[in-house]
Amino acid sequence: MPNINVANFRRWDYVKITILGFATTALWQSLHSIILPQRLLDFVPEAQKNTYLGIITLCGLLLAMFAQPIAGAMSDRSTFKWGRRRPYIFWGMLVSILLLPGFALAGSFAAIFIVYCLLQVTANTAQGPYQAFLPEMVPEKKRGMASGFRSLLELLGGVSFVLIAGYVYTSKTGIGGLWILLGTIGFVLLVTMLTTVLLVHEQPSPGVKEKTSPLAAFADITKTETWKNRSFIWFLISRLLFYMGFTTIQQFAFYYVQDVVGVKDPAATAALFVAIAAGGMLIVVWPAGYFSDRIGRRLLTAIAGIIGALGIALIALTNSYGAILIAAAIIGVSKGIFDSTNWALATDFASKNREAIFLGVANIATTGGAALARLIGPGIDFFNNNSPLSGYTFMLIMCIVYFVVGGVMVWGVKKRV
Repeated sequence: MPNINVANFRRWDYVKITILGFATTALWQSLHSIILPQRLLDFVPEAQKNTYLGIITLCGLLLAMFAQPIAGAMSDRSTFKWGRRRPYIFWGMLVSILLLPGFALAGSFAAIFIVYCLLQVTANTAQGPYQAFLPEMVPEKKRGMASGFRSLLELLGGVSFVLIAGYVYTSKTGIGGLWILLGTIGFVLLVTMLTTVLLVHEQPSPGVKEKTSPLAAFADITKTETWKNRSFIWFLISRLLFYMGFTTIQQFAFYYVQDVVGVKDPAATAALFVAIAAGGMLIVVWPAGYFSDRIGRRLLTAIAGIIGALGIALIALTNSYGAILIAAAIIGVSKGIFDSTNWALATDFASKNREAIFLGVANIATTGGAALARLIGPGIDFFNNNSPLSGYTFMLIMCIVYFVVGGVMVWGVKKRV
């Protein structure tokens, strides 16, 4: 199988370097939207469910925030015979698959906590090196399109598996449904991992032998030159705020529709919310990637912030079931524009032979924003316990702030793209 030709990048190459994103997004969307919120109800008090959900996901994402860039930096320094990236992808995904049954076997919150944290480390050990494929193999003029294709596959993986999870794992199906769901996720992870490892032939390694220990990789991350570009710092802050907004509304949607809207089947409704949002993403994700190569990443990212704030405002102004689903579509449009354009902006910062470390640092903002979003869980419970449902109003106001400020911050990115 010949190497991917950077000078003659074809449609099939888009698939090969992004297919794993389909599976990893399916994993995290299912886990965060359906599996964890429902599984935790077996072990934690009802009045503290948001707090416990916030704690477990915060701790896991903090681990991911370090695991991903460290693994990326280690892969930058690696000279394995079958590539710098693929060994990390193979072993990271394989161990992740083996951890999945732990969510069904766990008999306590502590057991769920341990399995989830380990999964964050192993899956992000694979993801850090994997995401370097895009800047390494895609010509600069096609990165917006590649980023849009990547977002499209992630969208399809996320929405399809949230719908499957909402149908398969409910209060009626119980632990049996969970086993079916985990088995399906594990199978998809295995197939996409093997597809990536067998079909993607990396560009030749520069052949520079450096220390590949986690400590050496961490030192590489903290080097001054990684952080000297002020535009990169503005980019990180903006991305962090956007992900705080997107993650907050997604993570606590299950409990919101249960407590505020009063639906009988919150798992199915949360899945429908994500599905409609995905429909909005589907409309814009490809054209957004296309236009980001032509009119610039910053403008489209700022527009995504405005649209996201409008979607959240609609939820805040009405608790009706129909209006919330309309808002889901609006938020989906925002997410689709953001994912396609902002990741393309991230790849523009990646320097030669240090692609994984730069994108790993960029994803510190992703995982950091997702982690910080969980801190609002205790705040929701605090306000709800003092005034029923006021915690959810507080949550929505903060989401609007995240989107508006994140959209403003991106204008600090002065790099010409």
